[in-house]
Amino acid sequence: MNKQSQLERLQREITDKGICSELALNAKNLVMGDGNVDSNIVFIGEAPGKAEDEQGQPFVGASGRFLNEMLEAAGMVRSDVYITNIVKYRPPNNRDPSEEEKQEFWPYLMRQLEIINPTVVITLGRHSGKCFISDLLISRDHGHARIVKYHEHELLVVPLYHPAAALYNGSMRQTLIDDFLLAAQVAKTGSLPEPKI
Repeated sequence: MNKQSQLERLQREITDKGICSELALNAKNLVMGDGNVDSNIVFIGEAPGKAEDEQGQPFVGASGRFLNEMLEAAGMVRSDVYITNIVKYRPPNNRDPSEEEKQEFWPYLMRQLEIINPTVVITLGRHSGKCFISDLLISRDHGHARIVKYHEHELLVVPLYHPAAALYNGSMRQTLIDDFLLAAQVAKTGSLPEPKI
């Protein structure tokens, strides 16, 4: 079975098992993910917003447009990478996903990663970052790659601010772009950058 078929099966399993059924009641779509299933880079956000829920794809609103801009600045296009969220349904009123919701979707995110088998995960925002790096402080750790073990695998995880941060705080824009360029370099080399002396 190819990767796309495996991901479709996983999506059916989420709906069949009623994962986060309260969120599902108010959502229009289960937003599983989008992009190149053979990519070695996976971007992980926190949860779909209104535009994502309506279109059934991650990062298609204003944050998605800025994400596309950052990809372009790093010499990539959206179809080169895979993009998903921890929580696959939109929380009401775009509230932050709860710990319970993140925990309920965590095994399915891990299975998504097992299917896609990336070497680099770029987390977008503190919610997705903390799922991989429990002691994460996004203001301190943004743009710094770490090796994280999951199952028998090692992943390079690069936590970044969420693209929405730059939309609400214009001074964050350059920080995000700089971090994104570093993350893209990590993704291209598949290794931690040399420390600056």
